[in-house]
Amino acid sequence: MPDFVVAIPARFASTRLPGKPLALLAGEPMVLHVAKRALDAGAREVWVATDDARIATALDGLEGIRVAMTDTAHASGTDRLAECARHAGWHDDVIVVNLQGDEPFAPAAGIRAVAEAVAQSGAPMSTLAAPVEDAPTLFDPNVVKLVRTADGDALYFSRAPIPWHRDAFAQSKDVLPAGQWLRHIGIYGYRAGFLRQFAAMPPGVLEQVESLEQLRALEAGFRISVSLSPAPFPPGIDTPEDLERAEAMMRAGG
Repeated sequence: MPDFVVAIPARFASTRLPGKPLALLAGEPMVLHVAKRALDAGAREVWVATDDARIATALDGLEGIRVAMTDTAHASGTDRLAECARHAGWHDDVIVVNLQGDEPFAPAAGIRAVAEAVAQSGAPMSTLAAPVEDAPTLFDPNVVKLVRTADGDALYFSRAPIPWHRDAFAQSKDVLPAGQWLRHIGIYGYRAGFLRQFAAMPPGVLEQVESLEQLRALEAGFRISVSLSPAPFPPGIDTPEDLERAEAMMRAGG
């Protein structure tokens, strides 16, 4: 298992769920549940990169969790983590896992897998995927799909159903034909040096069209290694309804 750190972007403002990182699950802030998942995965360091003192206060004094206060003006979580990397002083070769602050059920095996993909592939960036199991998911533009090479490197990410099965979809879009479609899981690994480089790059044309930040790396010619998640990766929490479902999962021992 390679040595790695986890950085969790935790912005207080959220359109659909204001104050999301501090939303309570089983009596504890959501961001604390996420940080505990990172510790359980074996991260050498766990940092929460936030823009709000209330989040820092909620994590104050917790063993193994460090806080980086970052600029409120960052456009993305990646930009926030690049500033966190400067605060932490990570060497360029350090493997950094970007775990979203709304993933309280992220499996430890999945967190480790994205770190392992960076270490083993030689790519500067990695992520995870899982099979698409039904047609509605494949055709949902809110679910990001991807295709990859035989060696596991990403070829493209899209909100469209890729690859497009010309003959089968001409007849019906209700049933998936034989074959494996992949949906993207939004967790990333990077070398710290590439994280800083990536955040400094201008947005790419494809990124702006699809509104998918990872396309910036592909369009610039960088590899992204994609591994299949070794464990189920439940959806993150974006809405009050998601929070209610998460609370029910916590009560059920999820």
